Amino acid sequence: MNFFNGQCLIAMPGVRDDRFDRAVIYVCAHTAEGAMGLMINRPIHDLTFSALLAQLNIENTEQTVAPPILAGGPVDVVRGFVLHSPEYTSKTTLTVTGLTSLTVTTDIIRDISKGTGPKNFLITLGYVGWGVGQLEQEIKENAWLPVEASSDLLFQLSPEKKWDYALKKLGIDPFFLSAEQGKA
Repeated sequence: MNFFNGQCLIAMPGVRDDRFDRAVIYVCAHTAEGAMGLMINRPIHDLTFSALLAQLNIENTEQTVAPPILAGGPVDVVRGFVLHSPEYTSKTTLTVTGLTSLTVTTDIIRDISKGTGPKNFLITLGYVGWGVGQLEQEIKENAWLPVEASSDLLFQLSPEKKWDYALKKLGIDPFFLSAEQGKA
């Protein structure tokens, strides 16, 4: 079986669920039992980093650049995840690939607010989950197109540029995509 750990999935036009229109999802875990990922291109516009710190009772140290908070997916939307570069570790950090790690404690948010967190990171609320065989079936149905993750795609680009960028990494011009699929 082909697992997609550490890859990104690009939502194709016509994806059945509007919540995933133009989504880019980083797959954190994919096994025979299912898959879990984080949307990396959906800012939550009404939640600022300062507001998140206040909700978590973390002192705001006036970081120079406030990171966006992203909607990681529709499952467990009050649970936070920080996808980050691997140089930052804690007792609860899970290594995903050589490019990324995942930490889910508030300690990493505190460290980010003090400027001692990871060099590259995304803060998300919620996640995307698939049951046994569901992701594989959706890929067969052309709902998702896998693309290799890169530091640029994950951490450097602004969220609104990630979908187009991911497609262009595969040599696909988004202008020519259609929601209609053909059968040979």
